[in-house]
Amino acid sequence: MGYSIPKTPVTLMAAVYRKVFPAVSKELTFWKERAQQIPDNELRNQALASIESKRFHCLGGAVYALLSGYRWQEAIRFIVAYQTISDYLDNLCDRSTSMDPDDFRQLHQAMTDALSPANPIKNYYAFRNEQTDGEYLADLVRTCQKTMRNLEYDVIKGYLSKLETLYSDLQVHKHVRRDERVGRLSAWFRDNASASPSLYWHEFSAAAGSTLGIFCLVAYALSGRMNEKMAEQVVESYFPFMQGLHILLDYYIDQEEDRREGDLNFCSYYEGHARMKERFTYFIRQADTHVQQLMDRPFHKMVHHGLVGLYLGDPKVKQLPGGTDMTGALLRESGSAASFFHWNVKLYHFIRKTKARPPVPEKGENRESSQGD
Repeated sequence: MGYSIPKTPVTLMAAVYRKVFPAVSKELTFWKERAQQIPDNELRNQALASIESKRFHCLGGAVYALLSGYRWQEAIRFIVAYQTISDYLDNLCDRSTSMDPDDFRQLHQAMTDALSPANPIKNYYAFRNEQTDGEYLADLVRTCQKTMRNLEYDVIKGYLSKLETLYSDLQVHKHVRRDERVGRLSAWFRDNASASPSLYWHEFSAAAGSTLGIFCLVAYALSGRMNEKMAEQVVESYFPFMQGLHILLDYYIDQEEDRREGDLNFCSYYEGHARMKERFTYFIRQADTHVQQLMDRPFHKMVHHGLVGLYLGDPKVKQLPGGTDMTGALLRESGSAASFFHWNVKLYHFIRKTKARPPVPEKGENRESSQGD
């Protein structure tokens, strides 16, 4: 793959289908087999569920491996491991047997340790009943730490810490008792509002919930092209607008599911569909502006527009009030690249749906009797 960074949607998708997706699938197969060996039923079920239902997080995040040059496979190994930690812990907190913020903080210490090669492995389950995972979470952490030992760590250390701290703080505040969540998140935003004065509290929370900036920093550090100025530019470009758009779109398509499950959804705090569309448009424009300062800016702009196409191509959008209107407006704002990714994703979902259908019996064939007497 070398240092040929994709500059067009066609070359990006070619690299993704030819290189990235097969490598991600291989990594996920490994971690799924590890998860199947977890002794505790609850931990095993949540680990397997996170891989099964959220694998697209790894598939999407792994596009940043294309920034790593010849070390793209190392980047994918890190991205899949780190995103798997994130998705697993999110499941443990969302469907938790605990509502203890100390438990959530201790669990997410794993994400801090994964980015800190000198940190020892801890008992991340110290505040919950379920304890025995057969070293599953610890091995995920060790996999990430191995990558950290083989890149320009000192250059990106502080920037990784900033993004990871925001992420972990969010996970603690948003998973406590329902009657405490908004109060905690609002107070947290007020403590940080000077850094993002143009945002609402729920938009700041969304921006903190993305791992894209971390993947970008690690990928560039693996390539050997990272320096202090560049690391600062990555964080400024990705937080809050690129990451905020990412998570707001993620919450947008999950509105109905979150309503059924009683999960907090940041999109529900907009004053109607029109206001939400207006703010999404604002995030798209701001992200466009901020990525201009980056090396490989055509790539970052494509990823940014790809997010719009990716999420709005999900079949769940059709079930949302105003979904068609939102899709049309945001695709027009994002341009032809977003539309290209949008139709690619729709085709992908169509093919998956077609493959999942049972075969149609030929005329005159009895489905039950054809199974044998």
